Amino acid sequence: MGGGEIVLIIFVFLLLFGAKAIPDIAKTLGKAMREFQKATNEIKREINESGSDDIRDIQATVQNIKSDIQEGIRKHTSDIQEGVNEATKTVQEGINATTASIKEGVQEHTDNIDKELSEVKNDLNKGAENMTNTVQSDTKTQAS
Repeated sequence: MGGGEIVLIIFVFLLLFGAKAIPDIAKTLGKAMREFQKATNEIKREINESGSDDIRDIQATVQNIKSDIQEGIRKHTSDIQEGVNEATKTVQEGINATTASIKEGVQEHTDNIDKELSEVKNDLNKGAENMTNTVQSDTKTQAS
């Protein structure tokens, strides 16, 4: 609004209400403005308070959900760890059993090889003895 428009409005007020009524009107208008401001502030305060309560409720709900999720993760992690430990134990037992079986098989083959080697030595010794006897007997026969 320009200056001329304000002067026109004041002039209209003076004509309608007179010079004596304007201070009372201004006083009443001021009281109405204060009451309106007071009501506005009260409404803002109530909105903020109710909003704060709602925000606290939402934060509490989020915290509860967060705790539930963390507990679920801990439980599942523990279950997985138990499964891994059990599988590791089973695999280790299988490895131990297989290793024992292999050692037993190797020992059995080693014993068989030693036995066969001993038999071959005995056969060689007998063969060498027979050859020695044959050579001695042939030498005696040729000498006579």
